[in-house]
Amino acid sequence: MEQTKLTQQEGSQAPLEEIEQYGMAWPPEPWEDDVVTWPVPAADASSWDNAKLLMREIVETVVLALLIFSLIRVVIQNFRIEGYSMEPNMHQGQYLIVNKAVYRWLHDPQRGDIVVFEYPRAPDRDFIKRVIGLPGETVEVRDGWVYINDVPLDEPYLSNPTHGNVAPRALRPGEYFVLGDNRDNSSDSRSWGPLPNENIIGKAWLSYWPPRLWGAIPDAGYSFASSN
Repeated sequence: MEQTKLTQQEGSQAPLEEIEQYGMAWPPEPWEDDVVTWPVPAADASSWDNAKLLMREIVETVVLALLIFSLIRVVIQNFRIEGYSMEPNMHQGQYLIVNKAVYRWLHDPQRGDIVVFEYPRAPDRDFIKRVIGLPGETVEVRDGWVYINDVPLDEPYLSNPTHGNVAPRALRPGEYFVLGDNRDNSSDSRSWGPLPNENIIGKAWLSYWPPRLWGAIPDAGYSFASSN
């Protein structure tokens, strides 16, 4: 009988030892008998709500990008030179940043500015030339020289003289006389007349490609009596 009782006690120690090895007291304290209720996390938004949220974020991002792009296009524009009319100072395939704000809000085109504009005879084409004559001036080409109000214009950026003659042309308000630097290979005001101010897109401001030509477009310097 004692043998049986001892066996039962030994048998009852196994679960007690197992409980104690996990750091639990036996018998348990009263509070340990209480049922612990853990908070249930709130249910996640449905997959449809997540999809709508994602779509909204995408739309907002696209609208913001378009708005930024539109604002930038109001101020600047890129331009790729086609042709050789501005050699040797600008080259076929050269990429430029055009400053559209300078003539819109700061000042009118100045003599020597290189401008990008809509070709008056085909507004869907953009040209690039240098401003030579300003509104109110009289421009003439004779004996290899450009004359402004009958005073010869010194053009240090040219590598070849201006061949041919152009009869005196009085520019009206809002008109500009533009020429290519490569005078023997340029369609400009000598052939199609003055450039209206409303056709001017902006001033060639920065060259960014190819890398060897990177930098600001230099302003031309003039020194003659009628220069403004």
